[in-house]
Amino acid sequence: MINSTLVSYFTFGAYVDTGMFKYLWFMIIMCFYVVILCTNVLLIVVICMNRSLHEPMYLFLCSLFVNELFGSSGLFPFLLVQILSDIHTVSAPLCFLQIFCLYTYANVQFYNLAVMSYDRYLAICYPLQYNTRMAFNKVTMLIAVTWLIPLLNIVVMISLSASLQLCGNIIDRLFCDNYSVVKLGCSDTTVNNIYGLMYTFIVLFGLAIIIFYSYMRILRVCFSGSKQTRQKAISTCTPHLASLLNFSFGCFFEIIQGRFDMNGAPIMLRIFLSLYFLTCQPLFNPLMYGLNLTKIRIICKSLVFGKM
Repeated sequence: MINSTLVSYFTFGAYVDTGMFKYLWFMIIMCFYVVILCTNVLLIVVICMNRSLHEPMYLFLCSLFVNELFGSSGLFPFLLVQILSDIHTVSAPLCFLQIFCLYTYANVQFYNLAVMSYDRYLAICYPLQYNTRMAFNKVTMLIAVTWLIPLLNIVVMISLSASLQLCGNIIDRLFCDNYSVVKLGCSDTTVNNIYGLMYTFIVLFGLAIIIFYSYMRILRVCFSGSKQTRQKAISTCTPHLASLLNFSFGCFFEIIQGRFDMNGAPIMLRIFLSLYFLTCQPLFNPLMYGLNLTKIRIICKSLVFGKM
């Protein structure tokens, strides 16, 4: 039995030797990262610098875009280094740091989407009371909760994982993830499993109920309301629903990749499933919201192409 303090590094088993093609993959991943940085930073600047966008919906969007920059920065620089490296290893502290970044990103994303669904529910179902129910202080509190609860959860989760005794150091993934580290443990992982299940069913299941309830009420108002109400609901909810579905599919792919034996699957499929969750969402959201929300689209056009 190897004590976890003796495991100074982890080795990744999912990388394959691509020869000179590694430079092509490096350029592709680098372009992805640059586009994600530019689009998310552009929308953050647009929301922060324009007082007309200092509304709850756009402030929640700003939190969403900041989180996507945070999650992308936890993956892409690491991935770029690994692509060019001949030995795919990472030190244990950096591995746990990456787990912290990626899991915080995923949790904050889910909280953010839940809060945004609640915001749309109030805006469509209680339009006359919206400004009172979604005052600035409440928006600030919701954004703080969106970040603080996931941060606390991930700190506890990593503390439990880092204290495990490990019998190996090979992670069959492209990056560090908590479940792969826990699987290497040869000490009792009951506490880790109980904590993970409790958090999943109490917190994440609770957020799923909030999202489901919000959209059931929104649909009810849409079917019974006027044409103008339906148009407003469609224009503001379509980007959020698309983002929610994309994020859900990404989570589903990640669960399949982590929980089931994928060694029989083609290597490119395994790579796609590994990276979809962390690459498509940060690129998908800015494009979806930037193209669909009229206020943001007009301001972005004036910034990029000059005054219209």
